[in-house]
Amino acid sequence: MASISRPPIAPPMPSVSSISSSTNPLQPSSDQVVVLYVIIAMAVVIFGFWNVPIVRNCINPLKLFTIGWHELCHVIAAILTGGRILKITIDPHVGGATIVEGGHPAFILSAGYIGSTLLGGVFILAGWDTLVAKVLSFVLGIGLIMPLVLVRDKLTIVLTIFYEGLLIGFWFVDHGQALRWYCLFIGVMNILFVIWDVADDRFFHKTNDSDATQFSILYPRIGAHLWATFWIIFQLGVLAAFVILGIYAFKLSKEDMDAQAADFLPT
Repeated sequence: MASISRPPIAPPMPSVSSISSSTNPLQPSSDQVVVLYVIIAMAVVIFGFWNVPIVRNCINPLKLFTIGWHELCHVIAAILTGGRILKITIDPHVGGATIVEGGHPAFILSAGYIGSTLLGGVFILAGWDTLVAKVLSFVLGIGLIMPLVLVRDKLTIVLTIFYEGLLIGFWFVDHGQALRWYCLFIGVMNILFVIWDVADDRFFHKTNDSDATQFSILYPRIGAHLWATFWIIFQLGVLAAFVILGIYAFKLSKEDMDAQAADFLPT
């Protein structure tokens, strides 16, 4: 008796949601959505901590790292254009200042905000991946110590030791996952530096002018508020670009990140 053959049964069709998530590399995962919300929350917290008296002292070492890198970018640009450094000020309360003789003024001024933005963007990427955070933790560890060459405030020195200890301790929290949020905080602080800089100058009247004010002095026909608007839009645009890059490039789950990071100094 001939056997009755059944028609082949097609496998179940994937759902619309699974198709869209697998074919759209820019669709953030649930973990990546958390990072987006944390970035917004950190921006609000930093704005408050940066300016509120007494409370702002708590982040002095992190401010020194941010201001120090900003001023270093001015210094590098001045040297590259043949300028001579006369004086450098790095202070968490009055801001930073680099006095230069010669060089190309527009390039030197632009280097500060551009340098802060790019460094912040790199640290933003650490929020998406543990391995990136581990690598950048060495940059942060060295960067926290370097400004102490110009600082003699005892509280700042003690807080720097605390933040260095925190950085080391985070290597051992959840296989280094905590480093992601530490580096992300530093990234937000740097990539939005123009906001803190302008707010200090405009509302809190710090001793050293913001770079936006310096641009208005260099080009008197354009007001400081227009320069501030330009640089804020620039930094927000770069932030958006690095966020998109992070979502696109780092799709690993927490378990996969732990496994990947374990190959680089496991904890």
